[in-house]
Amino acid sequence: MPELTRRYIVMAMATEAPFDATDPEGVFVLKPWKDPAALRALETYRDNCYPELASALADWLRTIEAGPTVRGGVGKRNEPYLKPVKAEPRRAPAKAKPVIAATSRPRQRRSPKKPAGRKR
Repeated sequence: MPELTRRYIVMAMATEAPFDATDPEGVFVLKPWKDPAALRALETYRDNCYPELASALADWLRTIEAGPTVRGGVGKRNEPYLKPVKAEPRRAPAKAKPVIAATSRPRQRRSPKKPAGRKR
């Protein structure tokens, strides 16, 4: 999975610190093995990213889903609140516009009218 790379080292802090929502370099860590809500977020991300990354994420998701169900603290708290997965509504194929047969000849362009003047 060359598209999935480690970019950050994540470690537990000695004490909790507030999350800075205004930090553009800040990261929010999700654990899809332990949190079903994180797994859903990863599925949504897979469905909305470039194809190579989507393929790598799909492989990872299959690995997670084939493994044992593991729940961490947040995952246990999130589990009762999972909403059922809604099936994507199928869109009806676009109807072709009816072809209207031409019943008359195309209009011919007329030359612009000359201004009315004196006749000689």
